[in-house]
Amino acid sequence: MRIARAIIFVMGSNELPRRSWRCLASIVLLLTLLRVSFSQTSASGQPGASTAAITLRVIVVNSEADAREILDRLKKGEDFGVLAKSRSIDPNAEDYGYLGKVDVATLRPELREALRGLTSGQVTGVVKVPGGYAILKVLPESEGSVGQGMSANRDLPLSGKGSIKYPADVAGQIIADLAFQKYPKPPGWEQDLREICEVRKQSLSTLEARLKNRVHPATPKVSPAEKSIDLIQAHYALAQVEAYQGNMDQAVAEWEAAYQIAVANVPAGAAQLEAVLGVAYLHKSELENGVYRDSGDKCTFPPRPGTGYDKVADSAKAVDYFSKYLAQKPDDVQTKWLLNLAYMTMGKYPAGVPEKYLISPKVFESKESIGRFVDVAPVAGLNVVSMANGVVVDDFDNDGLLDVMISSYDVCEPLHYFHNNGGGTFTDRAAQAGLADQLGGLNMIQADYNNDGCIDLLVLRGAWEFPMRKSLLRNNCDGTFTDVTKEAGLAVPATRTQAAVWADIDNDGFVDLFVGNENGPSQLFRNRGDGTFEDISRSSGVDKIAFTKGVVAADYDNDGYVDFFVSNLYGGNFLYHNNHDRTFTEVAERAGVRLPDSQSFASAFLDYDNDGWPDLLVNSFFFSAEESLRSYLGLPHSAETLKLFKNMKDGTFKDVTKEVGLDKVYAPMGANFGDVDNDGFLDIYLGTGGPEYGFLLPKVLLRNVEGKSFVDISSSAGIGDLHKGHGAAFADLENNGREDILTSMGGATPGDAHAFRVFENPGNEGAYENDWINIKLVGVKTNRAAIGARIKLTVENKGTGARSIFRTVSSGGSFGASPLAQHIGLGKSARMVNLEISWPASGTSQKFTNLSPNHFVQVSEFAKEYKTLTPKHFRFENKRENKKAGVAPSESTATVAGR
Repeated sequence: MRIARAIIFVMGSNELPRRSWRCLASIVLLLTLLRVSFSQTSASGQPGASTAAITLRVIVVNSEADAREILDRLKKGEDFGVLAKSRSIDPNAEDYGYLGKVDVATLRPELREALRGLTSGQVTGVVKVPGGYAILKVLPESEGSVGQGMSANRDLPLSGKGSIKYPADVAGQIIADLAFQKYPKPPGWEQDLREICEVRKQSLSTLEARLKNRVHPATPKVSPAEKSIDLIQAHYALAQVEAYQGNMDQAVAEWEAAYQIAVANVPAGAAQLEAVLGVAYLHKSELENGVYRDSGDKCTFPPRPGTGYDKVADSAKAVDYFSKYLAQKPDDVQTKWLLNLAYMTMGKYPAGVPEKYLISPKVFESKESIGRFVDVAPVAGLNVVSMANGVVVDDFDNDGLLDVMISSYDVCEPLHYFHNNGGGTFTDRAAQAGLADQLGGLNMIQADYNNDGCIDLLVLRGAWEFPMRKSLLRNNCDGTFTDVTKEAGLAVPATRTQAAVWADIDNDGFVDLFVGNENGPSQLFRNRGDGTFEDISRSSGVDKIAFTKGVVAADYDNDGYVDFFVSNLYGGNFLYHNNHDRTFTEVAERAGVRLPDSQSFASAFLDYDNDGWPDLLVNSFFFSAEESLRSYLGLPHSAETLKLFKNMKDGTFKDVTKEVGLDKVYAPMGANFGDVDNDGFLDIYLGTGGPEYGFLLPKVLLRNVEGKSFVDISSSAGIGDLHKGHGAAFADLENNGREDILTSMGGATPGDAHAFRVFENPGNEGAYENDWINIKLVGVKTNRAAIGARIKLTVENKGTGARSIFRTVSSGGSFGASPLAQHIGLGKSARMVNLEISWPASGTSQKFTNLSPNHFVQVSEFAKEYKTLTPKHFRFENKRENKKAGVAPSESTATVAGR
């Protein structure tokens, strides 16, 4: 890992997002192995001397003036690590600029020259490198990355974590992003979505042409043959470019060429290429059999009988290469798993898998079942095949039917706006709605930011890659949207982000916006109430620099003011307590939620035990399917599990992960929660997966057992799609009282684009027949969408006493957004449904008694009565019987308690 970071750093790619270090590790490992095999033997066949290495810290800044200022401060005695953490733009800033031990021979010439003659403790001058200005410090060999306030045993993202194994990159995203970053761009390109798309296409085309000319020149060179290692690298690079685009025939041909050269000249590197070719052939087989566009049950694990592929020649080649690799490394868990999956595609799992390599389907068996979910996206017309994407489900046109917004990681793909037709079908109206120019966007969140009664949308961009502007899309209440980002004050600066949340920080009735960025400070924008926002990031105290992957909001201490939790992929997490004066104090350590101390990702505030206090779910993410597999198999693992923190009602949280049965490594990139069995307890969906084509893990559905434990029902529910999970939402699309699961399955490259999935809830077809209620709140003094309002239901179930169920109006977790109207399960034979609502801006509450279950209810702030809504009901399989467009809900009136 240290070599990987050093090589990329000296190539001038300090802008490369941190995830890429993980993906790149295996490539660099392969190339390093090959270089060692080639270079450690001299022409005479004698071992060569080892190369000198030194331990370094680095600071990189954008301007020479900044670098000179920092150098002056260093000369005056300021700490190098502290300045690196606060000022450096390099990905190593969070670790106080620690690069680790670096082979001097691999450095750029200007860096080698700057370091010449320096001894331990000395600092270079300012060195111009591509992408910035660098200062390096030579450290004693014994000095680690531990800096001020850091624990000596923390996970060091620069050097990897213990024995975690990172897979080979077969997807090519890293090389495509490097090409984009180095390609010439006009000023202000990050604000122009069309320009970003063009640069992506042109940079990739240019890179592909150059690599083809290198590997397959029109005029063969007359000069002596290139070194084997150089040819292997060139073929490997071209293979990645082709794999990125999904051209797997060409990619496999290049990897095969590299493999033949390795076998003949540097056999020590051949084994790693066998693993690469196994993944490449498996992915090629998937594409050839159309499972990314027409999934059905073909990519669901465990497999159902008869779901093998029709064309299995490439799967057989994958089996052959995986078997060769395992013959040398029989304990490689991920390759064993991929071998099992390759046999699965051939219809030979589990019986056909060699016993010594078999991973039994029993490992993934569910102990409970609520029925099997079925993907209805094709019959519903939600037919999007896309890269990783965000999803928002809500009623954007106020017709009582839920619509679906889907974005894409593809910077050239427009936003999709699927209007609910009311008869079991959806129609993409993005062009008519004025959204055709809204390209890209890994995530989205919704709110009524201007309190006009229509749900608006914020599109978040740039995560993992490069700065891109956000888009605030104002709903015009007539079926169209207008991009008001610039006028609202949210366009500049462009950042890398997929994480944001709407919340009213000062209870003034307008939702404010918290944005968590990668390798940059978080941003807090106060809503002025006139359509514009004021950046109060610094004055509010939330502008800490981190690699943020999740932001969620809740009033965790029930003091009437919303707080924020920020999950960071590298370094500890933040909990910002609201001081009631538009400032916040970071209290994560004191509250006990700083962990996981590294690799935190999708998070959520949810009251899992229904005690009226928001608890906290923090998912860990390691770029290693092996760690998750080892966790399933009960083998020792190095990666940290997710964390569930129970709110102790005194400003602190208790880690109850093991107590509730969640102490596993799941590797989710997306996560959300809902109540799939209507028992009143919130269940959890985890969208697992990683960017590499071999990072294949079944999705996870965790049923909440009465707020005491969670049980994995993924297998019995049939939602274990093996491909890449991202945005997820829980929503009752059919208005039938059952929450379906909508989820993205696309990866990070065009070659990993996948069909969107809508898993229809089996409801009464399963083992649970529970009641429910759907409550839509309308704020008056509180923001119109009622974000932050709190709901308490008191219900009595047959054979039990009264119990309380609590919800807070929000759109769910930190990747994907459920409707703001709250669907709440009531359990079996619910009666005596009493409702209490607490409104944050007005500080008032309302109480209603004896509501009927299995209804849609609307409550306005201050109102003495609630409304019962009767929206259009339908079933997806009956779409031909429901050809009418959506019908607006009718209203009936019930009275408030005591009238």
